Amino acid sequence: MSIDRATAARVAKLARIKVDESSLDILADEFNQILGFIEQLNEVDVEGVEPMTSVSPQKLKRRMDKVSDGDQQERVLSNAPDAREGFFAVPKVVE
Repeated sequence: MSIDRATAARVAKLARIKVDESSLDILADEFNQILGFIEQLNEVDVEGVEPMTSVSPQKLKRRMDKVSDGDQQERVLSNAPDAREGFFAVPKVVE
């Protein structure tokens, strides 16, 4: 697939990016380079390769899920411009 000047202009318009007429050829060339790279990636044999979440297999450090400095409701709500019944009160924005 090849991107020409007209297609580059259409993509820029759809993306709402202002591109000068003099830069359309450069933009089309960049699109073609990106598509060429994608075609190279499609040629890679990934049969039997499991998806990874990271480039290096590692486990995240975990911590215990416990409250270490809780029960400060009054102190936290003292910063609120408006607090009612133990909660932050906010103005209604949906009618």
